[in-house]
Amino acid sequence: MGAHADSNKRIWIVLGILSLITAVEVGLGIVKPAALHLHGPGTSWLNWIFIILTLAKAYYIAWAFMHLEGEKKWFRRSVVWTAVFLISYLLFIVLIEGGYLYDTLAPLVKW
Repeated sequence: MGAHADSNKRIWIVLGILSLITAVEVGLGIVKPAALHLHGPGTSWLNWIFIILTLAKAYYIAWAFMHLEGEKKWFRRSVVWTAVFLISYLLFIVLIEGGYLYDTLAPLVKW
């Protein structure tokens, strides 16, 4: 009975944390604070907050549902750092290419 209660408690904690992060993302998406529309490195600060919260959520999902917390340290690091590198690279490419396309096509397209 003890292991079952621990599992239920863990599921509710994971649900609470993921729901909280999602609620913050949705709240920021609805409100869109004007102070966060200032241009940050590559994009607005609001977009950076969304990127960071999404990565945190993805990491926590992998940690909880893929049971990474029970794995050896080197395996956890290899999974996490590979994902961090690939996602960072994708973000870099999307932001650089998106900025280039916006600058190039701005005279031709009505945004």
